[in-house]
Amino acid sequence: MIRSAEVTDVPALQAMIRELAEYEKVPHEARATEEQLREALFGARPAVFAHVAETEEGEVVGFAMWFLSFSTWRGVHGIYLEDLYVRPGVRGGGHGRALLRELARTCVERGYGRLEWSVLKWNAPTIAFYEALGARPQEEWDVYRLTDGALAELGGEA
Repeated sequence: MIRSAEVTDVPALQAMIRELAEYEKVPHEARATEEQLREALFGARPAVFAHVAETEEGEVVGFAMWFLSFSTWRGVHGIYLEDLYVRPGVRGGGHGRALLRELARTCVERGYGRLEWSVLKWNAPTIAFYEALGARPQEEWDVYRLTDGALAELGGEA
């Protein structure tokens, strides 16, 4: 079952974010606290959204965390999928596909022009999963990022 995340899901979301960081070999980068997630998802002005995948017993076993993007060329919003994660013990059970289907349905319903995300180049099983759904890499684009010291330095310039 796929549903919108609820505030009671925050501990499970944080735990899975840490599991994802371990899988991606950067556990030190998973610094989000439960309070930060609670505020981002359920505060006065949420700018990030989440869906969760549950087993028939009601255990949260996966999530998709996303936010709105905007295409200046198309003139419409899209969804940027920040993270998709399904716990290893239930992978292959359709949870990941169901989460992506829900986001695609949201795009279609709301008239959004795209659903996009990034994937680590070494993550062959995940790439194969995405490509089996019809997703294609945008090989002409590279992702750039400013964080930590570089972000502070540029942002502190007068």
